[in-house]
Amino acid sequence: MKRDSRLSGVLHVLLHMAEQDGPTTSEVLAKAMTTHPVVIRRIMAGLRDHGYVRSEKGHGGGWTLACDLAAVTLRDVHAALGGPSLLAMGNRTEAPGCLVEQAVNAALDQAFRDAEALLLSRLGDVTLAMLSADFHRRLVARGGPHDLETVHAA
Repeated sequence: MKRDSRLSGVLHVLLHMAEQDGPTTSEVLAKAMTTHPVVIRRIMAGLRDHGYVRSEKGHGGGWTLACDLAAVTLRDVHAALGGPSLLAMGNRTEAPGCLVEQAVNAALDQAFRDAEALLLSRLGDVTLAMLSADFHRRLVARGGPHDLETVHAA
């Protein structure tokens, strides 16, 4: 089953954007996520609707952060992406006629709900500011500059 990596990718570009002095184009962000600029614009539009980013058109335009990193959690970003499924596992059959499979589904359904609730809770405990602070610790430890244009160069 294919994993949904949008949350990871969006967090990646939001942290890059936090390091920029001005707007960042969809093309530059697409390079960081190894995707097409149209995909970036679609994702960023959802974040804009939630007030996390804003866009500026024309020469010198692009995407900028519109939020306080300390006020936005990973759970908030997950919700802004439409709340994609957090677990790749599921039941073999959703409406089985077999009583054994019904028992299996009941046990798994509860386990899946519990796991998702725990994961959502944890995502709610982590802010973008916390991720940014971790990035800065890693940057200092590496001793190098951060430049979005070159850090993801092919």
